[in-house]
Amino acid sequence: MTWQPFYAGTGTAPRERVELAPPPPWRVFPRRSLHEQFVPPPGLVEAVNAALLLRRPLLLTGPAGSGKSTVIEQVAAELALGPVLRWHITSRSGLSDALYRYDALGRIHAQRLEGPDGGDDIAPFLRMGPLGTALLPSERPRALLIDEIDKSDLDLPSDLLDVLERGEFEIPELARYGRDVVAVREWGGDAHHEVTRGRVPCTEFPFIVMTSNGERDFPAAFLRRCIRFTMPMPTPETLLRVVAAHLGADVAESAAAGELVGAFVERLTAGESLAVDQLLNAVHLLTGEGAPDGERRQAVVDLLLRELSRA
Repeated sequence: MTWQPFYAGTGTAPRERVELAPPPPWRVFPRRSLHEQFVPPPGLVEAVNAALLLRRPLLLTGPAGSGKSTVIEQVAAELALGPVLRWHITSRSGLSDALYRYDALGRIHAQRLEGPDGGDDIAPFLRMGPLGTALLPSERPRALLIDEIDKSDLDLPSDLLDVLERGEFEIPELARYGRDVVAVREWGGDAHHEVTRGRVPCTEFPFIVMTSNGERDFPAAFLRRCIRFTMPMPTPETLLRVVAAHLGADVAESAAAGELVGAFVERLTAGESLAVDQLLNAVHLLTGEGAPDGERRQAVVDLLLRELSRA
């Protein structure tokens, strides 16, 4: 692939329809997992195995674009843990919504429309959250990504401690419900799981990856219950392996890719904030025959490799 100017800025359509070039592999939709292309840095394999063996969450810290959220996809694929459950953290994220969600207003509305018996069945108004689904009894551990936990409010890491330590939780609405067993829909699908007297105990502790951009500190009680790993500064060798995994060995071995990787590492070493996917974008557009050179090439490099800590 190389730079191609499809847009000319004239506002006039050409006589023949222009077909856009194929997208880069990581921008093909529907989105597909890139676990086969992920290259784990030194030490990560040991951290993952420690988390698996000790049944502890893995806390990954590192800059955006360093591949933290791809780790769990690779582990889930290798160990056949099934689809990855995802909990994307915002400042409004709370533990209760991650465990289960109860539509109380919907149930009241159903009772008003259909009479007292219309909303008597609580099951249609309950759904497990991503963490609650991960803790459901299962033959094999489920995989759960808690993404960007450092964006949460200050209390969430502490709120997680009891649930992750005991591996179970209670749904109060079912604990006081008239029926002992209720089938509740799981997160991310239509499958249902029977919950007895409101108690959800896990039988296999899930493989949990929590990602952090390093923007805040966590309580010591939370940290000691995690296996922690910080994504290291990439080297030219590891970056060329990443390029080869995504774009092929011929691209990674090109002089243009080597030049871009070298400049990228120099800027990282100087303290600039850059993401690996920015490098991949630049290599994708600026390698191969017909790639721009001189001022045009530099303009594209400046466009794609802008420092992330600045607007």
